[in-house]
Amino acid sequence: MNDLPAREQGANESGHRAGYTHYLAQRMAPAIQALTLLAVAAYLLAASGRALVSASPVPLLLRLAPALPLALLALAARREKRPVPLSLLALSCVFVLEIGVNLNGVGQAAGQRLVLPGLLLPVASSVIWIGRWDFVVAMVICALGPLPMLLIGATSGLPIFQYAVYMTIAISVATVLRAFMTRTLYEQYRLEKQLRAQAHTDGLTGLLQRNRFLELARFALEDIYDRKIPAAVLYLDADHFKQLNDTFGHAAGDDVLVKLAEHLRSQMRESDLIGRIGGEEFVVLLPGADLQHARLRAEQLREAMRVVQRPDRPLTISIGIAPCNRANESIDSLMSRADMAMRQAKANGRDQVVIDHSPA
Repeated sequence: MNDLPAREQGANESGHRAGYTHYLAQRMAPAIQALTLLAVAAYLLAASGRALVSASPVPLLLRLAPALPLALLALAARREKRPVPLSLLALSCVFVLEIGVNLNGVGQAAGQRLVLPGLLLPVASSVIWIGRWDFVVAMVICALGPLPMLLIGATSGLPIFQYAVYMTIAISVATVLRAFMTRTLYEQYRLEKQLRAQAHTDGLTGLLQRNRFLELARFALEDIYDRKIPAAVLYLDADHFKQLNDTFGHAAGDDVLVKLAEHLRSQMRESDLIGRIGGEEFVVLLPGADLQHARLRAEQLREAMRVVQRPDRPLTISIGIAPCNRANESIDSLMSRADMAMRQAKANGRDQVVIDHSPA
């Protein structure tokens, strides 16, 4: 039991990283697509220019051959939005470019080799890498890629030493650019996430607003029906809440609602959905909970709320339960059934749980 908070924190951090990775993929996808297209055009221009400037022992068609896989990679990148496939496509593009650099560098004088496009690749590609792993792999490919060309026919270690110096500078610049870009995008992601949370959550209780709850509940129900697992909806209402507001003021009522929401949230699993539907009314979707489990959870909630102290008495709530026992029933219908059961609990004297037993 003591490990549960740590596991929940780890799950939250994992979800946060996954969300940020997908956010980066969405932001990087246009840049990756543009750079892969640019790589095709730049490579064709560079290979053609090399043929015009100087002769090469490698046939021109062979030197132009990498343009075909580059074009195919560019087409694949245009249709891809997922983080890992995007990174693999970009890495493949860099790898093919390095092959092209070697093909076009054969036969050049040692002094000419230092200005090869291979030195530009780390800086040119620095801002498109989604994760740390693909950036590291890309820099290794960029650093090692031109070495075969440099080693062929080398009479001294000077060209390799000069190349190592220039490549170290290029990778250092790429690292700085990527760090700056990553920090900027992370701040933008955090701000956008905060704004979305403010737009989707109730300002007083921090729970989901009605529209957002309904939206997420519809997706959750689709998964529930696909997996054929049980589920239930709880409809909660604070007892005698109007009397509380009329007697002690809305500030006292707001304080009770905040504490109610805190206790409600503390009783929920990560898979549960909670929304504030109106004034003192709340709805909970319990995926995976059969009727017996849902009733047990509802009774636990009802008892837990007695810890909250109103100015005049302990807080009590009435709860209605609607089991998800009808094929493809909508969240609106489930909420309506649970609401009717909650009203029956009110009519029966409040501070109790009532189950909707209407026929399917």
